[in-house]
Amino acid sequence: MSFPDLTADLKAGMPDLRGRLVANQSLAELTWFRVGGPAQVLFTPADEDDLAYLLAHLPAELPVSVVGVGSNLIVRDGGLPGVVIRLAPRGFGEAAARGDIVSAGAAALDKRVAEVAAAANLAGLEFYFGIPGTIGGALRMNAGANGAETKDVLLEATGIGRDGRRHVFSNAQMKFVYRNSGVDPSIIFTSARFHGKPAAAEAIRARMNEVQAHRETAQPIREKTGGSTFKNPPGHSAWKLIDAAGCRGLRVGGAQVSEMHCNFLINAGDATASDIETLGETVRSRVKENCGIELQWEIKRIGVSVR
Repeated sequence: MSFPDLTADLKAGMPDLRGRLVANQSLAELTWFRVGGPAQVLFTPADEDDLAYLLAHLPAELPVSVVGVGSNLIVRDGGLPGVVIRLAPRGFGEAAARGDIVSAGAAALDKRVAEVAAAANLAGLEFYFGIPGTIGGALRMNAGANGAETKDVLLEATGIGRDGRRHVFSNAQMKFVYRNSGVDPSIIFTSARFHGKPAAAEAIRARMNEVQAHRETAQPIREKTGGSTFKNPPGHSAWKLIDAAGCRGLRVGGAQVSEMHCNFLINAGDATASDIETLGETVRSRVKENCGIELQWEIKRIGVSVR
């Protein structure tokens, strides 16, 4: 399917826009699941000022969505109406350490931030080495792994509001909870500053190696997947509940529950977004029936469903 092309009107209304506007850009090729429909308009801003300019001049009725590297995302088969913003490494991918502070753009890979911290002999950010996303997503979702979370290391985050204004949020103002932030969803994060603790390079590297080894031995990282599908309920591991409900290897169309790790759904080759989401809902239903616990999605699902 395709949407009406809005790019000419947007360019006419924003003559000083420097970023790239593309009509009906396939989002399947930008997500790890490799499924989903197009973005009505995909905008890649040149820098923070360019993003602010677009948001300040965009018609209020046009919806705005944000995608990162697509590692924790299902884009539904009908695609995304409005403007989809994707921050690129050029302009938003920098990462650097100064003293015990690590600064990073929202498009910087979590793994890259861990490496920058390690090179500066700063501990505390090793957990990012095992998270296959960007800092923007980490801020929005309080990303965590291996016993640590973004809330444990963040000093402040910067973002642009729907009105084009710049906002700075302290750790407390982020209102972090498990796998989420309480900041207005319309805020688009652009950068962050983290605090590390001086430590021996050997100890930091050993911890990062442990994180990587865990991923390689316990998770289907070479499959078309979206990472952990469901949040761990208090006192429980989601994968154990899914396994106990008999869902290991369960399939819907081209989507499958991973045999290696039950909290991962995979595109086994020809899945649609609907297959994957339906499989996830089937898992939720079976777990609820088996033990009474209702799993909550961790993977973000956005866009228009195709009936």
